Amino acid sequence: MKVLVTAPYMLPVIDRFRYIFDERGIELVVPHVEERLEEAELLPLVSDIDGVICGDDRFTENVLQAAPKLKVLSKWGTGIDSIDQEACKRHNVAVCNTVNAFTEPVSDSILGYMLSFARNVLPMNSAMHNGIWKKLPGRALRECTLGVIGVGNIGRAVIRRASAFGMNALGNDPVLPPDDFLQAYSVQMVSKDELLRNVDFVIIGCTLNPTSYHLMDDAAFVLMKPGAVIINTARGPIIDEQALIRALQGGKIAGAALDVFEEEPLPVDSPLREMSNVLMAPHNSNSSAEAWERVHHNTIRNLLGILEGGNG
Repeated sequence: MKVLVTAPYMLPVIDRFRYIFDERGIELVVPHVEERLEEAELLPLVSDIDGVICGDDRFTENVLQAAPKLKVLSKWGTGIDSIDQEACKRHNVAVCNTVNAFTEPVSDSILGYMLSFARNVLPMNSAMHNGIWKKLPGRALRECTLGVIGVGNIGRAVIRRASAFGMNALGNDPVLPPDDFLQAYSVQMVSKDELLRNVDFVIIGCTLNPTSYHLMDDAAFVLMKPGAVIINTARGPIIDEQALIRALQGGKIAGAALDVFEEEPLPVDSPLREMSNVLMAPHNSNSSAEAWERVHHNTIRNLLGILEGGNG
C-alpha cells in the first residue's frame, strides 16, 4: 500500500513515525507542500494511493476519480471543508478527522487578541520602541460585550475564558448549545444582526459551509459598532475580505485580528498588511506542542483503522 502525506504540520516530523508504516509494508509518498495542494497538484500524485494524511488540500471530484485505490482521507486536524464529502461518499472514501483538536490553543489565541486590542498593547509598545511616550486609553474586558458566532467547542471555550474577566456574552448558532452551559455563563442566544449591533468583540467560531461563506459581508459590517473588533481564527472565506478591507478603511469598525484568510498565504500586496489596526498570523492559532502530538498520533490511528479493515 501507498500513503500520501500532505499535511504541513506532519511533514517535518514524518520520519519519527516511519517505523509504524514500515512495519506494515506501507510506502510513504512525501511531496513538498507549502500550505496546501490544489486540485492540479494532487492529480499527478494520487493514481496509486491507498490513503492520505492530508491538511487543507483540495480533494475534489476530479481528484477522487483519479484515485481508484483511495480508501481513506485522514485529516490532520478538525476542519474538513476542503474535502468534497459527497464525492467521497460516492467513491467509498472514508473521511476521518480529530474532533476538538485545538480548542485550547485557539481559544487562548482569541483571548490574546482581545486583550491586545482592549489594552492597546501593540500601539503603545510600538510607540515606546520609537521613543514616543504617549498614554493611550484602554478598556477593561469587563466593560466589553463578547459576541460569538458559532458556539461550538472553541466558541464555548472563549466564553468560559471571557467570563473570568467579567464579560457579558451573546451567542449566535443555528444549533443551540446545552442549556446548562448557557445558564452557567449567562449567555444570551440572539440573531446575528442583534449580536453585531451590540458587541465590542465579534468572534468567528463557525465552520465553513455554503451557509457561512461570506457570512460577514458589507451589510454585516455596517451593523457593527465603530469601536468593535472582529476576530477570525476559523476559516478565511467566512469573511468577505474585500468587505472587511472597506469597513476598516472607512472606519466602520475599529480593527481585526486574523489568523485565516481567503487566500493563503496572504498575498504580499494585500491592503491588510499596511493596516496598523489589523493583527495577523499565518494560520497558526492551533500552535501547541501537546495538541500537535496528540493529533499526529490520532491522524495515523484513523488512517490505519480504515486501511487495516477497522472502523477508524
